Amino acid sequence: MASDLNAGTANSALDERRALDPDPKKINEIPNILPHERVFPIQIGSELFKLSGASISSDAPSYFSQYFKCQIKQAEDNGLDISNAIRTLYIDRDPVTFRDISLHLQGYHIQPRDATHFVRLFADAQFYHLPKLVSQLYEESIFTTVGGQEFRVPRDVFASPGNTPNYFTLGFAAFFTRPDDLFPGLDREGLLRPPSIVPPSVPGRSASTFAELLHLLRGYPVAIRSEAHRAELLRDCRYFNFKGLEQRLIPHAVSFNLARGRDEIVLRLRDILKSGISVASEPTAADPFAGWVNYARPYVDERAYELVLEIGDESTRLRFPAGFAPGADGSVNARAEFFGETRTRVAKMLEVIATKLNLPARTQQPVGFAVAQAGVTTASPTPGSTPLSEDLVKAVLDPEASIVLDGRPWAPAVGEDEFLFGTHMSVGDTTFVSRKRRRVDGQSGTTEDWIVRTGQWRLRIQGSRTGKAVVECCLVAVKLDAYSSEQARNAQRPFLSG
Repeated sequence: MASDLNAGTANSALDERRALDPDPKKINEIPNILPHERVFPIQIGSELFKLSGASISSDAPSYFSQYFKCQIKQAEDNGLDISNAIRTLYIDRDPVTFRDISLHLQGYHIQPRDATHFVRLFADAQFYHLPKLVSQLYEESIFTTVGGQEFRVPRDVFASPGNTPNYFTLGFAAFFTRPDDLFPGLDREGLLRPPSIVPPSVPGRSASTFAELLHLLRGYPVAIRSEAHRAELLRDCRYFNFKGLEQRLIPHAVSFNLARGRDEIVLRLRDILKSGISVASEPTAADPFAGWVNYARPYVDERAYELVLEIGDESTRLRFPAGFAPGADGSVNARAEFFGETRTRVAKMLEVIATKLNLPARTQQPVGFAVAQAGVTTASPTPGSTPLSEDLVKAVLDPEASIVLDGRPWAPAVGEDEFLFGTHMSVGDTTFVSRKRRRVDGQSGTTEDWIVRTGQWRLRIQGSRTGKAVVECCLVAVKLDAYSSEQARNAQRPFLSG
């Protein structure tokens, strides 16, 4: 019984090895294109090589096999002795490179040593029309020189989503083509020699930065030393078209908000891509259209998070209407006006959100593209060109928002005999003086504008009775750093001398 069990185990292991290891006879099987035992002379430059028919047939049909096959056929047709009919094939190429090619034909694996060796092997393998060697070299590591330093990059380094096609894979395809497309654009029949090909190089980029990008592509972390360092990495990511790696490097923060019970992602407006935007519907009895804008970084995030959008560069102005007062929940309504590139980016983002909500476009042409007609160019898009907002986007400052105004914490409050537009809160042992806006006789209230240095906002989708569509997008303040006057801005301006 034990012997039967051992025999069965042994047979099972043998069957498994046979399944994993193909038949060696089939691997080493050489087609009968040329007589295997016969020797054929090939002179490359000043050096004579003698290869067996088996070696030449091992990677065929090729330039060599076709040449000698024709000689054998002519000898047989004319009734001549094949040994006397075979002439030496002379090719004016580099014999040093051909030594490696002859080793390949004899069954050895050829490994390119450097970029120069690689391009010479590849060019001659194509010229001699050696299909197996061309296919092997096509799958080889990519050799390139960046900033004067040579790199050998295995192709699987680019296997992660979004990182291929890239500068190197596209350049490789353009330089070295595919195994089934040799020397594109050239007449293969009349080609006396392959074109001169230099190793790929990128002299204008940093070798150290590229080395860090490769380290990241291999799955290792790289410490971001400063924002300038991050900018260098991102700049070269975009240059080399590493889209997946770029999404990993952009400034972001992913966390779980225990107070809201949701996962959040904080991203800058400039880093938002339309493919990552989605809308999570959360209807209520009071508002069946309620929802929040979510975001998933393309190629990186497997699911979407609630988006907290960061807008900086002092490109946002908050306008508070006259005669308003905080609502029953303590929130303050305002309108956000955007300037410059930020206005265009906000408009594009709102148009994408409208598309996700299946709302009809407000303009005939896509948002973000200026159209010149009869010498007139259309103005840049604005939030008002989308169905989700007016030019001044609705904004809400609720009691949960963290707001710093003129360098001091701020929160809305209402007094008995006067309206307190805002009051500075106590921080530690320091109590700041309240900022009060007294009512003026004959006026229902006062207005105030803020310039937001940097703001973080959630994007709430809600029903609208007065908007251009049944729904609108509202900015809900999360954290703001703002100033209300030029004097306040100047007070925080640093001196260049430090």
